[in-house]
Amino acid sequence: MKRTKSDKFFKRAQQHIPGGVNSPVRAFKSVGGEPVFIKKAKGAYLYDVDGNKYIDYIASWGPMILGHAHKPVIKAIKKYAEYSTSYGAPTKLEIEMAELICSMVPNVDLIRMVSSGTEACMSAVRLARGYAGKNKIIKFEGNYHGHADAFLVKAGSGVATFNIQSVPGVTGGVSNDTLTVPYNDLEAVKQKVAEHKNEIAAIIIEPVAGNMGCILPKPGFLEGLRKICDEENIVFIFDEVMTGFRMSAGGAQQMLGINADLVTYGKVIGGGLPVGAFGGKRKIMEHIAPLGNVYQAGTLSGNPLAMIAGYTTLKELKDNQSIYKELEEKTIYLRDGMKKVLDANGRPYVINQLGSMISLHYSEQPVVDFASASKADIQMFNKLFHYMLNNGIYLPPSAYESWFLNNALTYEDLDNTISVLKDFLIEHS
Repeated sequence: MKRTKSDKFFKRAQQHIPGGVNSPVRAFKSVGGEPVFIKKAKGAYLYDVDGNKYIDYIASWGPMILGHAHKPVIKAIKKYAEYSTSYGAPTKLEIEMAELICSMVPNVDLIRMVSSGTEACMSAVRLARGYAGKNKIIKFEGNYHGHADAFLVKAGSGVATFNIQSVPGVTGGVSNDTLTVPYNDLEAVKQKVAEHKNEIAAIIIEPVAGNMGCILPKPGFLEGLRKICDEENIVFIFDEVMTGFRMSAGGAQQMLGINADLVTYGKVIGGGLPVGAFGGKRKIMEHIAPLGNVYQAGTLSGNPLAMIAGYTTLKELKDNQSIYKELEEKTIYLRDGMKKVLDANGRPYVINQLGSMISLHYSEQPVVDFASASKADIQMFNKLFHYMLNNGIYLPPSAYESWFLNNALTYEDLDNTISVLKDFLIEHS
């Protein structure tokens, strides 16, 4: 598969963009080689600048649940773009979006729009600190909550991809207020809370991790965290940037039956446009300005194009919740097909899957946290990535990322993916 134009664009990009990319994982540093430059996307497929077509298992890192360039979404964006792209003033759309989200998600009374998942998580933690009157937070190794200073401590995903253990520019004081424990280790959380009695404002977690592969919470883990937070007056924050409106219409809270105090969202609520939000219980959210003294602001918060794209996407998901069943069935079909060819090959592997998130790890042991994800055969994954890419299948360019399915995928696409995996395993047996 020739990618002559992509190679030229990458060389050109490096002259004026750090590393030639505007987000580090796009650089393909983990998997090797040079990035593919995309020209367009439609449905389940990406098309690069050289005209190559790929089955897409990234879905813009989650939000393209209905597929790329979904007609109702594009139609709505075009309509509202005629009115203007930004006002810096309130609109009716923001009200309708807030009403829709609160109607879909359990336990969200008030919600504030922002412009990214990073901003949402950063703001939620600030709010939790202001509400609780404490400074420290607990996060989990391998969980990624955006690139705000407080979160770049054992953050998995992109940071792990680049083998960055400590991030220059993040002060020691900020790092000291971020306590880290292994994912799925409830006893470690209890110990950390005991060591820092009455100092912890919040526990923030990806309820289903997507930044060290797809990693599920062990039975009782989230319930145990909820109990700790109730007993110790700690704000429990679900980072649903990946799982929100993907796991179910009500996100991971609904699917897993756990109520968080605050929830954060990202690009999914903008149909892929730059957007985020944080929301939750009224008694906490009322501490945010202008109701309270915890300050947060943004000129582009509630941007009309992001609002109408997100509203159109979420309304379709709310009105047609059979989409979630269809997506899960497709993901299970892919999982079972992959298992069949992997079992025949005999190489040790682990497939983690929940809903429409899935990841493959070449590992001899269960992958339940960042440490076990790191012990998998990363080089084997890198070989798989390039083989799949060269055969028209676009996987996340890192072994530390979940795959995301979209409902535009056909069973023929899934069969094609399984077939290419089978060919890869034959060549690398």
